[in-house]
Amino acid sequence: MKQFNVGIIGYGWAATAHIDAINQGSGGRVTAVCSSRPLDAAALNARHGAPLKLYSRVSDLLADPDIQVVDITGYPWEHADHAVAAAQAGKHIILEKPMALTLPDLRRVEAAVRTAGVQFCICFECRWSSQFLGIKALLDRGEIGRVHYGEVDYFHGCGPWYGQYRWNITRAGGGSSLLSAGCHALDALRLCMGGEVEEVTAYATQSVHPDFAKYEYPTTSVSLLKFSDGRVGKCAAVIDCLQPYYFHTHLVGSGGSILDQKFSVHRPGFDRNKWQATDMKPIDSGDVADHPYRSQFDAFFAALADNRPMPLSGLAEAVATHEVIFAADRSIAEKRPVRLAEVR
Repeated sequence: MKQFNVGIIGYGWAATAHIDAINQGSGGRVTAVCSSRPLDAAALNARHGAPLKLYSRVSDLLADPDIQVVDITGYPWEHADHAVAAAQAGKHIILEKPMALTLPDLRRVEAAVRTAGVQFCICFECRWSSQFLGIKALLDRGEIGRVHYGEVDYFHGCGPWYGQYRWNITRAGGGSSLLSAGCHALDALRLCMGGEVEEVTAYATQSVHPDFAKYEYPTTSVSLLKFSDGRVGKCAAVIDCLQPYYFHTHLVGSGGSILDQKFSVHRPGFDRNKWQATDMKPIDSGDVADHPYRSQFDAFFAALADNRPMPLSGLAEAVATHEVIFAADRSIAEKRPVRLAEVR
């Protein structure tokens, strides 16, 4: 398979995981890093096992003709500008979540990518996890029938012990509980439910624990999704909890249910009063080193080599999930249900 040269924008926690995942695959190779912070070239090359070009300005990296793919891992408030610039430079794009922190910026990125005709991958990597690949396979086979209710919830306490806390506490940096982290759960809910979301009603609250007092936005939100065909879903985004990381999943269908890594079906040979175990590996860590970037990036480079759109986590899915997020956040702000037509 053809190998693509990748330039990384930003060199923080996520970038280190991205570089390892890309270099461990066969489709891409990281050849350059751009960081506003001074980097030690010798230490960087020793860590990642390859000579890397170092840039301090994004414009210089984007002007490098040897780079075909740009992987954007910088601060969330820079994502939209960097993605637009990369598209205009003709680079294919891997973009960490969130895609943008505002609806106008979401539209700017979407328009730039479509106009440039470059390929796009959003880092909703949970879609590529063992758990959700397994769940999707069960759903596609019709194991639990038609899903009429689903809930996927994100529980991860992002307090002072968490690396991004220093900027995540600001509205300009974190945005909301969904934009900050809960977007993974909402995107997974969309994956499992399928179909079009018609309306969102969301509510928010916040812990009184002093570790979360500095947050400028509510750190817990609950979003109720009404689909155009009448089905319903729920997503809780809880970044102020004091507990182990937990990615809760419960899908209820006409022929059974899925609960996290277990399922129950209503047919001969199965006891519907007992859960059936699977070999799906759970999403049980917020550490980027444990995220399934490798499988996602391998799929992206394979799609690039075949000149076809990114499956599962391409531009259309990224935009659709962010539209629901912005509808939910507007519902919280305006204390009313918000139809998706209002953000389209």
